[in-house]
Amino acid sequence: MVASKKSKKAMESFNSRLALVMKSGKFTIGYRSTLKSIRQGKSKLIIIANNTPALRKSEIEYYCMLAKVGVHHYSGNNIDLGTACGKYFRVGSLCITDTGDSDIIRTMPTGGE
Repeated sequence: MVASKKSKKAMESFNSRLALVMKSGKFTIGYRSTLKSIRQGKSKLIIIANNTPALRKSEIEYYCMLAKVGVHHYSGNNIDLGTACGKYFRVGSLCITDTGDSDIIRTMPTGGE
């Protein structure tokens, strides 16, 4: 029970940071626009929902590895990720290009700068 409570608190913390990015930062939603911004070198962090198809997930991870961009595997499905973004639709992948006031990249386990 303690582990689930800790993971839930971490999830809420991540969701609040993500909400701050949605308010003050720049981002793109969707698979195609995510790949486009990775190719252009604009992306800082990629967030992928846990029910994204394996081929798409591996392709995004491969592009991120080449571009040296961080990837976060969101623990919820695409409906939960869309809700965390404050949208009323499903979000499979999300690319953060500018964090704004949020410290979402610095607090990631893989870390940024």
